[in-house]
Amino acid sequence: MLAASEGAPAGPPVGRVMIGYVARRLLAAVPVLLGVSLAVFSMLHFLPGDPVLLMMSESGGSGAKMAAVSQETYERIRHELGFDRPLPVQFGLFLWRAGQGDLGRSFRGNQRVAKLIGEAFPYTVRLTLMGLGLAIPIGVALGTLAAVRPGSMLDSGTMVAALFAVSMPSFWFGIMLLLVFALHLDLFPAVGHGSLGAIVLPALTLGLGSAAIVAALVRSSLLEVLTMEFVATARAKGLSAAAVVLKHALRNALIPVATIVGLQFGALLGGAVVVETVFARPGLGLMLVNGIKDKDFPVVQAGMLVAAAAYVLANLLVDLSYGWLDPRIRLDRKPG
Repeated sequence: MLAASEGAPAGPPVGRVMIGYVARRLLAAVPVLLGVSLAVFSMLHFLPGDPVLLMMSESGGSGAKMAAVSQETYERIRHELGFDRPLPVQFGLFLWRAGQGDLGRSFRGNQRVAKLIGEAFPYTVRLTLMGLGLAIPIGVALGTLAAVRPGSMLDSGTMVAALFAVSMPSFWFGIMLLLVFALHLDLFPAVGHGSLGAIVLPALTLGLGSAAIVAALVRSSLLEVLTMEFVATARAKGLSAAAVVLKHALRNALIPVATIVGLQFGALLGGAVVVETVFARPGLGLMLVNGIKDKDFPVVQAGMLVAAAAYVLANLLVDLSYGWLDPRIRLDRKPG
């Protein structure tokens, strides 16, 4: 006890270290969000055509009516939208309004874009989380089984299935699942979103590719961890093979998996565009497709901003999960 008290001073409290780690990760996310906001803001100004004239035409104006629009009306709308100000000022206003939840108004129907996003985004988040919720346990289970029996038929079969799942596009998976489980077996509805069963096939379509990536990564990471010294020590203590893998090796093997899960969240958000179209589900992806088709730039702009912000937030949560999986990461101390 005396030797311990006279040793090196104890480090800072764990709570303070964790707060500092969270603060650093939050500050690192700010420039990323600013860069994404700038890219999304620039989209409206670099695309061909005058957005004011486009908005006026999409509001119901025919060619004859457009010809009769006065210059004063045109200038008034430009002023209301802030297009008559310098671009830096416009960008500042864009950030200010976005921070307050004002994402502009749709060219079609003159609806608030924030309202459209609020109605569509929960469907996409629900589908994405359901896809991840299927991909992670399937991928971790298959990767673990393959790693504990390397070179076996199970290992080879798992890796071949993972390669196949990664190679096939999501719309093909969706069509195949529709043909088998909706049309032939009649187990799930083909389209719609009103019941729990209606989300199973879209979530499987979205999550199968991610499950394959997680399985391959878990297998590779777990094979490496199983050769480490602390695993040999756990085996020498007489622990069962299942306890060694599940209680000791797997947690360390999941650290690189946490990274890919954050990346896959963004990939699944993007993949939801295809899946929502195949299964006729409402959501952010379908809204973006319709916005691009209708040249409704405020809707596309806001949808991309929200999707990018969700992607950055997911990666921030992954960064924070590192501190829980491996305390050495949140300490961020240099040796010596």
